[in-house]
Amino acid sequence: MARRDPHCPARHGRLRLRPAVPRAFGELFLGGADGGSQERHQPPRPRFRQARRAFAHGALIPLVTRRVIPIAPEGRRVAPAGLATLPPLSLYVHFPWCVHKCPYCDFNSHEAREGIPEARYLAALIADLEQSLPLVWGRPVVSVFIGGGTPSLLSPESVDALLAAVRARLTLLPEAEVTLEANPGTVEADRFAGYRSAGVNRLSIGVQSLNPRHLAALGRIHDAGEARRAVELALKHFDNVNLDLMYALPGQTLAEACADIGEAAAFGTPHLSAYHLTLEPNTAFHRAPPPLPDDDLAAQMQDAVEAALAARGYGHYEVSAFARKGSECRHNLNYWLFGDYLGIGAGAHGKISSHEGVRRTMKHKHPQAYLEGAERGDAEQEAHEVAAAELPFEFMMNALRLTRGFPARLFAERTGLALEAIRPQLDEALARGLLVETAEIVAPTDHGRRFLNDLLQLFLRE
Repeated sequence: MARRDPHCPARHGRLRLRPAVPRAFGELFLGGADGGSQERHQPPRPRFRQARRAFAHGALIPLVTRRVIPIAPEGRRVAPAGLATLPPLSLYVHFPWCVHKCPYCDFNSHEAREGIPEARYLAALIADLEQSLPLVWGRPVVSVFIGGGTPSLLSPESVDALLAAVRARLTLLPEAEVTLEANPGTVEADRFAGYRSAGVNRLSIGVQSLNPRHLAALGRIHDAGEARRAVELALKHFDNVNLDLMYALPGQTLAEACADIGEAAAFGTPHLSAYHLTLEPNTAFHRAPPPLPDDDLAAQMQDAVEAALAARGYGHYEVSAFARKGSECRHNLNYWLFGDYLGIGAGAHGKISSHEGVRRTMKHKHPQAYLEGAERGDAEQEAHEVAAAELPFEFMMNALRLTRGFPARLFAERTGLALEAIRPQLDEALARGLLVETAEIVAPTDHGRRFLNDLLQLFLRE
């Protein structure tokens, strides 16, 4: 949870500090389709007029009066020079159905009241992939993330067929990370074994809490016993497992938040994600807000979570992500380092670079519209080229989530702009103690991470 910078002017609104969802986006402004497990499987996709979401999935942070520094003075404006090399490419697959829509969930997920058209959706995904191939011909895929919704409702046979279709049409690297999200209420031993045989090598489990009272308050379909059993089963079949947890829950105490994180860490999974619950528009919790911890208590919870995980050997490498050394989520790291991702499935977003610039795409959001669109050869709902003036903010919105920041050379490699194009913003951030810059890296300071919204606002275009 970010806190108010004492050097900032009075607040005039609120932003939500949230990734990686679509897993995943957290997302500063109107973003992608995510759901199910809340690991950030889709990165921020900004909309500059609709302040709605942000990075640390859930934490409310103040929106200060915006002070905009132009993207370099008029005489020093730098136009994109084009990309000399293309960034790594990931694949995101969205599954839009779930058993029950949780009251806090604003992701692109739909209750499967009349069953799931699994075979038809699988065919639509493959058709969508084929329609998207001209955007990525010849480029290897470094990671795959199957998010939702609740992708663990898919049969292992369908996951196997999907990944086989991907391999037949794209070069999926042998060492590629392949993640599937799972809800503890939808898993069993045979399913996990089947997913592993299909080629999934990383599992992300939406535990959220191990406290029965809080699970009930969150509307989860699983109980604490099912969550524990799901984690134990996962660890029998997968070495690489992430657990999603939430804190600042209705009626939660500091001791209860610490108990959740302590028990989750005791499982020994190599990766944990911890998100602050927020009340998002168009959710049941937003319409009828439950009693939540106040900002001071929520901040204490965040500090306690970070300290507890550090003591257990987890590195805090991103706003809401913690991992043992070498177990960072490679898929999300590609997002955060402004890599490319092809998105297929209902509501999936994509970012594809070319030597001409950066293109963003979105597929039809409603499952029925998506099915019909994919079947007629038109799965894409919208696409646009990212304006050069927006690239600095988009890059920083992702890269400054990382504790270690980004290599200084990467800004030019991923945007086609010289780093000097944003020298006024960098100098302002340095002067305020929000950034550190060397010849090799640009990174947020501890102060910058705590007041990430203030840091990011420096890079907003007018």
